[in-house]
Amino acid sequence: MRLFAFLILCTGYAAGQFNVPPSLRGTKIVYNVLFEKEKENYEIFTMDPDGGNKRNISNWKGVDWVYASYGDRIYFVSDRDTSHRKYFLYEMDGEGKNVRRISSFLVADSWVGVRKGGEEFVVASAKDHRRGEIYRIDRNGNELQRLTSDTLNDNDPIFSPDGGSIVFRSKRGTRYDELWMMDADGANLRRLTHYPEEDTTAFIHSYHAGPPFWEPNRNIISYISNQRSHSGIYLIRPDGTGSRAFTADTAVNLGWHSWSPDGDYLVTEESDTENTKFSIVLYTKDGRRVQQLTNEFRYEQGPVFVRTSTGRR
Repeated sequence: MRLFAFLILCTGYAAGQFNVPPSLRGTKIVYNVLFEKEKENYEIFTMDPDGGNKRNISNWKGVDWVYASYGDRIYFVSDRDTSHRKYFLYEMDGEGKNVRRISSFLVADSWVGVRKGGEEFVVASAKDHRRGEIYRIDRNGNELQRLTSDTLNDNDPIFSPDGGSIVFRSKRGTRYDELWMMDADGANLRRLTHYPEEDTTAFIHSYHAGPPFWEPNRNIISYISNQRSHSGIYLIRPDGTGSRAFTADTAVNLGWHSWSPDGDYLVTEESDTENTKFSIVLYTKDGRRVQQLTNEFRYEQGPVFVRTSTGRR
């Protein structure tokens, strides 16, 4: 949905060419589709983890964009109750039913974090006087705590798997984005990532450190970074050590992604180095490419795993 996102076409594939591993049974992948480019109409689709049974579950004439899941619930931003590209946070089930607005104030075009069984969220605000600040809210939109006050600079907050920490993207103190960490109450703020000083290949809208995603079991944070003229996924520990590339393959660019509930798989957007082919692809946690999942002549981005009601733990 963001204007600087990859806007390129998908490649061919054949769905259902691999056996879905046991750990992915009972899950689906939800993702965002630029359904009508002229109208900037974004829809949320769902598919099986082998790429089969694709279906539009949002069906709104404006912008719907999924940014998180918890159990069998999907959390998305939408302009359905406001004006174009002004968003509230909503939830719905994996079938696109039981849609309910959560936030009482406008939220940013940003990933969100969920904890406490879907009872609490961490969001970036789009309030006119507090745009780009991070808040905790409950599932009824009540403001629980304002966590940051660095206006215009903070975005994409998510909780750690245990709910005790928050990692987010920020330009505070720098010209470009880096990842920052804090406790869930806003205390103990510290910088996590440091872009290589010698690398000058990233464009102004490229991620130095893009939206973070917390792998659920190994205490690893993944994020996007454009280094050496290549957009890739990088991994780092919450203490700032162990930084490395997710895969050594530089023949493709990787972007927004999410981890499977058990952390064994990662689903991501992928494009060629010329930005002429674009698809959603499944990888193992060790960086092995498993399966290309999409084959639509529309832009498809931001995949997120969600449990089905039968696969809910």
